[in-house]
Amino acid sequence: MSTDDTELKETTNLEPTDEASADKKPTENDEELENKEQQPQAGASNTAIEAKSKIDVLLKPAGDAPIMKKKRWAVERNKRVSWISEFIKKYLKLDQKESMFLYVQQSFAPSPDTEIGTVFDCFGSDGKLVVHYCRTQAWG
Repeated sequence: MSTDDTELKETTNLEPTDEASADKKPTENDEELENKEQQPQAGASNTAIEAKSKIDVLLKPAGDAPIMKKKRWAVERNKRVSWISEFIKKYLKLDQKESMFLYVQQSFAPSPDTEIGTVFDCFGSDGKLVVHYCRTQAWG
């Protein structure tokens, strides 16, 4: 190996440095930018918290189920699957004794006592949870 080859190997292990930034002292503008980045805005954090407390649920009919005029609903994370079933029955003006089957991903029937937030965390995609509803057993 020649000395040129060893010099190349030694220099390739070095990380690039920015001499201008090393010599530059922080200015007041730089400090203000850092402070703004570190402090979250009060209005933005409140809306972010509210947005996380609700989940977009898309309700789609399956089988012989009537079609809902409004399909997209914002549901609180702590609501249970049974609450969605009761809500659909009330919205469609069905008898409360009538059975309602709910499916996620057209195959999985979540337990009625499962929280919607948990179902969303496991099966949600694109920021929404797609739930199919029907009056008779369709899948599974």
